[in-house]
Amino acid sequence: MTTSRPPLPPFTRDTAIQKVRAAEDGWNTRNAEKVSLAYTEDSRWRNRADFVQGRAAIVAFLSKKWVREQQYRLIKELWAFEGNRIAVRFAYEWHDDSGNWFRSYGNENWEFDEHGLMRARHASINDLPIKESERKFHWDQSAPRPADHPGLSDLGL
Repeated sequence: MTTSRPPLPPFTRDTAIQKVRAAEDGWNTRNAEKVSLAYTEDSRWRNRADFVQGRAAIVAFLSKKWVREQQYRLIKELWAFEGNRIAVRFAYEWHDDSGNWFRSYGNENWEFDEHGLMRARHASINDLPIKESERKFHWDQSAPRPADHPGLSDLGL
């Protein structure tokens, strides 16, 4: 039995924005098991130079990622949409186990099945070392980004 993850394609501007925000909120939980449920059982990813397929591999990938990328905070923004596809741009801030801060910028292309589950994700990402004083993403890490926190365009990113 396949679970449905509304909003479902074909996307409108409003439902695409809802889907992007739901993805942002999910990833900001840093709960790999929960995040994996938004993807099809056989979902295929390219994340930087990593190729991942299937929910178990997604859980393993994200678990490893969030051990390395500490105090992870992510903002996503809709770039374009059509039918069952959405393109986003994003940035996230994090630090490594030595306390070095980074802002990672990227673009993702998503493709969804008829149940609203993502079956393909292609991500290109670049890391920029920053000083802790240059951070722009400030909210309680145990909660989603507040509605009044600026988005990427508002922050000039």
